[in-house]
Parts: sequence; C-alpha cells; structure tokens
Amino acid sequence: MTLSEQHTPVLIVGAGPSGLMMAAQLLRYGVQPVIIDNKQGPTDESKALAVQARSLEIYRQMGLIDRVLEGGKAAEGLSFNLDGKKAASLSFSNVGEGQTAFPFIHLYQQSKNEKLLLDFLTHHVCPIYWETNLISLKQTEKGVEVSLQNSGQILNLTCDWLIGADGAHSSVRKQLNIPFSGDTYAHEFYLADVELLNEEINDGFVHLYLGKQGFSGFFPMPEPNRYRIIGNLPGVLEKKEDLRIENVLPYLQDVSGIHANVKYNYWFTTYRLHHRMADKFREQRCFLIGDAAHIHSPVGGQGMNTGLQDAYILAWKLAGVVNGRLKESILDSYSTERMPVAKTLLNTTDKVFNIVMSNKWYTRLFKTYMMPSVLKFVWNNKSIREELFKRVSQININYRDSAINLHISQSTKIKAGDRLPYLKVFDEKKQEETDLHEWCSKPGFTFIVLGKLAESDLFTLAKWITQNYPATLNFFYLPPSAKNLHVFEAFEIKPNQVKSLIIRPDMHIGFINDKVDMVLMDNYLRNVAGVV
Repeated sequence: MTLSEQHTPVLIVGAGPSGLMMAAQLLRYGVQPVIIDNKQGPTDESKALAVQARSLEIYRQMGLIDRVLEGGKAAEGLSFNLDGKKAASLSFSNVGEGQTAFPFIHLYQQSKNEKLLLDFLTHHVCPIYWETNLISLKQTEKGVEVSLQNSGQILNLTCDWLIGADGAHSSVRKQLNIPFSGDTYAHEFYLADVELLNEEINDGFVHLYLGKQGFSGFFPMPEPNRYRIIGNLPGVLEKKEDLRIENVLPYLQDVSGIHANVKYNYWFTTYRLHHRMADKFREQRCFLIGDAAHIHSPVGGQGMNTGLQDAYILAWKLAGVVNGRLKESILDSYSTERMPVAKTLLNTTDKVFNIVMSNKWYTRLFKTYMMPSVLKFVWNNKSIREELFKRVSQININYRDSAINLHISQSTKIKAGDRLPYLKVFDEKKQEETDLHEWCSKPGFTFIVLGKLAESDLFTLAKWITQNYPATLNFFYLPPSAKNLHVFEAFEIKPNQVKSLIIRPDMHIGFINDKVDMVLMDNYLRNVAGVV
C-alpha cells in the first residue's frame, strides 16, 4: 500500500506490539495515526511468549480479553532443575487470586498479540504501511518533518508528534542522537519453537535446567505438544554460521538430561542479549516506547509487557493533547513515570540473569546448595509469594511521585498514583456483581464516590459533571452495604465518611480525597491533570 497522506497528527514508526498498541489506544480516543514499518508484513515468528496480568487488564479494558484467553493458556508452574535433577517445583495455580481478574501468567505468543491488535486496527480502518522506511526527521516548533521511502519512492510527510516504536535498532532514536546506554551479555543463545513428543515435561510447567555447561528451558505453548526451547550455546558453537537445531540437541541433553524428541521444528534462531536503556524517552515532539527505549534479558517475561504499557500510558496523554482536551504539559509525565519503571526492570532482570549464567565457584555453591531451599521457602510464604506475583505481573507498578497525581487523604494503604485495586463490587440496584476495573472500561477519567450521599448532593455532582466535564468524567457511586464492606475497608473509609477518587484513563488513581469537594476536584483536573 502506498502512503498518500501529507500530514498526520501522530506518526508511529514500528508495527510491533508497542507500536500497534499505541495506534490502538489512540484510536480508542478518536485519534487516527499513520503507522509505518520497514518489514514486509506482520511477523509469523512467536517471539515473546508471556502476557502478564497488567497487560491482560489492558486487553480487558479494550474489549479484547476473550480472544486473548481463548488463544493462550496459563502456565501451571515452574520446575527448577540442577544438573538434571529436580530441585524445586513451584505451582502457579491461582497465585494472584484476589489481586487481579487474571491471577496467572498467560502464555500467548507475540505473533498472536500482533494479530489481535492488527485486527483491532483493521476494524477501525487504520492501515499499516509496510515496507516503509524512515530516512530522516527534522523537528520544528510546530511539528516534525520526515522523509520516508515507500515502494521505491521518497515521500515527505509532516506530523505533530512522532512515536519511535521501531525496536532495539531504532532509526528514530538514532536520528535523535539519543544514547542507548548499556552492554551486551557475553554469551550467545539459541531459541527454538518445536513440537515435542516428550511426556516427561508435558505437564504445563515451565521446566528450567541449570548445569555446569549453562542453562536451558522448556516453555509450554498454547498448542498441544508445542514448546519454546531456549539455552546458551556452548563455546564450540558460538559464532558459527548456519547452525541448525540438530547442532544444539546434544548440548541440550547434557544440560537438561532430556533427549528432546522433536517431531517438527517451526523456528530456530541464535542471538545475543543486551541490557540497554535510552538516556531519555522524549526529545521535543518525538517519543520512544518499547524496545526502542529499553531492552533487557527475558527473565520473568517482562519485555513485551513493558512496551505495551509504555504505549498505554503515553497514548491517553497524547490523545488528550491532540484532541485539545489536555494541556501539552501532561506529556512531560511520560518520561518521569516510565523511565524509573524501565530502570528498575533493567537492574532486576540483569541481577537475576547474571546469577543464572554465572559459573563462578561461589555462585555455583549458592545455586546448588541454597537456591532450592530459598525458592521453596519463598514460595511457601504467602505474603512473599503474593509480592513476587505483583512484581512479575506488573500490577505493583505505581506512579506515586508523579506530578499529575494528588493525594489529599489519610489513606496509607492505597494512594494516588497506585493502580486501582481489583475489587469486586455488588450493584444493589441491578442486583449483579461487577468490579472497579469494569467501571473504568470507557475512555476518559472515572470519578468514583464511596460513601453515603444525599439525593440532592448526587444531583449537584451530576450537574457539575454535565456542565464542566461531560466528555471527561465517567461517574460511579457506591453507597455502603454489607456486600461491599471489603471495598470500604480496602480504602480505609471510616463510618459515615465519604471518599472521592478520580481514576486516570490508565486505571491508576490520580486523585484521592477524604471528602467530596468540587473545588479541590476542579483544581486537580484543571491544574494538576491539565484538563482544558
């Protein structure tokens, strides 16, 4: 398809998961972007495998969750093996029960995520211009001028905003001269997607093996008998060209003790891992998201999910600016909120990965004699297990220090900047059960009042919203009741107290107050969140 547009409000460079999510979120807010990619079309390679609970919550908000759940499956647990012998077995069964609607790690390949989002874009008549390269970009006060190459032609396009979602080798980042600080891990790795006839690992668990020769892992995929196999290449195979899966199978058996009975090989590749982060995520009118902004080891299945959430967090802010509903200053919060998340993730995955790969004597002693006991102790401790799930699932990410939140409350457990907790709610009027996340399904901010209000006060609030924020605020009211006592306890609401919350479009709490005060809410929306 040939690009014919001369101007677009938002140009997205890169049609991987992050770029596609960015486009999909912008479309939810009525902004039609242009999205380009230098590939010939969408990937048919599985690539990233895990979709964490926080990403599933986003898909639910978009109305796509049924397809995601139907196309994947939950990991049953983790089997940890040392020198071919089982050292620990950790069940994932409902590990995050009560914390999210999705208390599991969902296995749903990157290629399926991309197909899902591509279908969303197609439904909203948003094409992708494949085989289109970014040649150059130049920023001005009012926008960005870009030169693109499409179907052998050089095309000039202007945009108000540009999103670099073009991966680790981002041409956008390079054009902006933003350093990509970090390093490359020493080892070379292999990855294979295969159909296996090995009953000993056909239990839905992730099977990890550590040995003197390195590590390997078998990750179950949604399809019957299909697995992702990963491992480090032995020294004798590093830097060799034209490697095939047959070359690594003997070394895989040495590490795992398993003779992999490969019925069919779908994909085999070798690669090096990097841990890098852009020095900044924004340069004037250009933003970096996903792998263009940060890359790290695959420990914990965090990479794709972090990119999806970069797009999710940025899109509502950018759409608000494009639509004239939010002040441009809100865009400053993208970097201040997401860079600490990326930095923490980079440091955490780096430390864990280095322990896994280290062959130093003291690390070997730790892995052999202490790690199994530590894993079992941690997993048998309910509070520690829940905290680990929160971290891996990314539901623990908060923006409490962000300048676009306002906490005017004595609450200590839940604060402005936190992800809105997943709490079930019983609707006394409709006599049906729902939850707080379901209340946030529509685009825009969600205004929630918890506590008893007089009918006249409710009328005044409804009038205030209609006159001032008709396209901004979705209003919900929850009076006290026996079936909803847990909600009031979670928010530390005292008897006869009323609490007001304004939830950001990304389901993070922007404002909490221990009373309903329209003046303070006006101040938050206009002066803190920047509502026009």
